[in-house]
Amino acid sequence: MKMKRLDHRFIIQKLGGRLVNREKIIVIDFGGQYNQLVARRVRECNVYCEIYSYKTDLEKIKAMNPKGIILTGGPNSCYEADSPTCNKELFELGIPVLGLCYGAQLMMHVLGGKVEKADVSEYGKTEVLVDKTDSKIFKDVSDKTICWMSHTDYISQVAPGFEIAAHTADCPVATAQNEEKKLYAIQFHPEVLHTAEGTKMINNFVKNVCGCKGDWKMDAFVENTIKEIREKVGDGKVLLALSGGVDSSVAAGLLSRAIGKQLTCVFVDHGLLRKDEGDEVEGVFGPNGQFDLNFIRVNAQERYYKKLAGVTEPEAKRKIIGEEFIRIFEEEAKKIGAVDFLAQGTIYPDVVESGLGGESAVIKSHHNVGGLPDFVDFKEIIEPLRDLFKDEVRKAGLELGIPEKLVFRQPFPGPGLGIRIIGEVNAEKVRIVQDADYIYRDEVDKAVAAYKAEHGTAPSWMPNQYFAALTNMRSVGVMGDERTYDYAVALRAVNTVDFMTAEAAEIPFAVLQSVMSRIINEVRGVNRVFYDLTSKPPGTIEFE
Repeated sequence: MKMKRLDHRFIIQKLGGRLVNREKIIVIDFGGQYNQLVARRVRECNVYCEIYSYKTDLEKIKAMNPKGIILTGGPNSCYEADSPTCNKELFELGIPVLGLCYGAQLMMHVLGGKVEKADVSEYGKTEVLVDKTDSKIFKDVSDKTICWMSHTDYISQVAPGFEIAAHTADCPVATAQNEEKKLYAIQFHPEVLHTAEGTKMINNFVKNVCGCKGDWKMDAFVENTIKEIREKVGDGKVLLALSGGVDSSVAAGLLSRAIGKQLTCVFVDHGLLRKDEGDEVEGVFGPNGQFDLNFIRVNAQERYYKKLAGVTEPEAKRKIIGEEFIRIFEEEAKKIGAVDFLAQGTIYPDVVESGLGGESAVIKSHHNVGGLPDFVDFKEIIEPLRDLFKDEVRKAGLELGIPEKLVFRQPFPGPGLGIRIIGEVNAEKVRIVQDADYIYRDEVDKAVAAYKAEHGTAPSWMPNQYFAALTNMRSVGVMGDERTYDYAVALRAVNTVDFMTAEAAEIPFAVLQSVMSRIINEVRGVNRVFYDLTSKPPGTIEFE
């Protein structure tokens, strides 16, 4: 079989319900930490949005014909010679522009205003006083509103043609505007949840200023993407590695709806999934499932356990698990033979965080972005979810009829339980952590459901992610009249908005007691249960 590697820059097919005349907002990234958050907030207004580097050629931006442009924050000072900047012509295109933090300062600096280092820096929640209550940006916003500030420079003089629309006790220009030219400079961050009425402000910009209709809906995305896949694939064959995670599952659902049995999904069960998860994936996508496709399940549990025997270092375990997956997928691909397309579950944060969608530093290398397998004989890549954020992927999954249990499955690392087991991985340890994790999630889920039934809403302590991990610590215990020497299980639960920072969730003690009691009584090999209180930073959300 002939194998080949192709240059991803020229073959990636950005299928995603793209319409030539679809209204679009462009986010221009100046290295701000909230660039993805800005785009997500725009999309929450049902307006499509994409992120581009500040280095993007102005002609390319004009060719996109955006309805509006948003300039992000950034770590630099706009008046320094080597700082990121933009051409003055950007503000003369007749396209509405909203500058946020650094973007606001840059707008003033380029257009003839003045930006200086502030005597008093502003960080955190700050009361903003709205001076121009009739401003389109501040429609239905309170005269006094709490916003999130994060700056050491400030606008000391607005550019000609601008007027001050809001201020704070220490910041004379919290917002400046030139409504005639539809240019707005906001010193604070409306995109973060700490800004109480930030969503209103962004909605006001994209709807009231840019004139967007807000017709970017998930049902239209699904319908258009299925149509585009059919046109692109024709009678060709498509191969997809199905992990059982949300992204690959939704990609499989879209492709199946479009091309049926022209799609082959290879599901490698490495024995490191959560309890019963492999069977659940097969139940949805297998021969008796709800999707019409070719499903291949490779039960490789024993193969993985042999490879991992004696290995204790976390990164070494990650590499072994990843490399073994490649070997297995390669073996299955050779059996299948040549295909026309290789499908991947790449989503928009993968693209941005890999340095291909904006200006922010590369956060991670991603196996779906730029890492094309050289062992599959294929012509092109299809990435039907490449334009979507995770919450949008989940919405698409619901539109496709994928069960909620799978669509809202908690984040799960690629190496699976291999990194939630400290030290050597073996079948016995996998059994212990699977059973403990199942009990933990079951008890938390029951407590949340009971609270919702009584109060009609979720409890404030409800974690965004929660799981059990197996430590390599063993200690003495007493069960019945016998002495034991068994393992300790660690329970992890966090509350987080963006998974970049996190705090330990304050799960009620009674719930934790129930979890502890069940694990000790039902899981053979465990005699202690710990609760991890570590925040991120300094810790990580995962436990490895």
